[in-house]
Amino acid sequence: MYSVDSFSMDITVLVSLFSVAWFIIGIVVGQRMTGTKQSGGVTELYVGNLSYDVREKDLKREFGQFGGVTSARIIKNKFNNKSKGFGFVEMANRASSLEAIRALNGKEMRGRRIVVNEAKSEARG
Repeated sequence: MYSVDSFSMDITVLVSLFSVAWFIIGIVVGQRMTGTKQSGGVTELYVGNLSYDVREKDLKREFGQFGGVTSARIIKNKFNNKSKGFGFVEMANRASSLEAIRALNGKEMRGRRIVVNEAKSEARG
């Protein structure tokens, strides 16, 4: 039979273990939600100063010269669905993404000099 002291000690231990578990889960989830996207060799690149008529297929073709493109997306205005002039490209490996940055940063694409660099760690909405 439990005494009051041993019961309160068991509850304290359980609460402590539960807190530690939530802390560890928070760290793991936080690491996945922040930081430059580089899981499994995939690297996400920011592409800015895009002409408003550049499409995702254009980005895939341009960046595909340097290696596998996992995805490309143009960020659009939610009210009129027009390009905001920037996007993100995921490359299959870091070496390809570094080569693409060196070759394409400052290159003219449809009349505008694009900006290409590794995507920053801030969350995007």
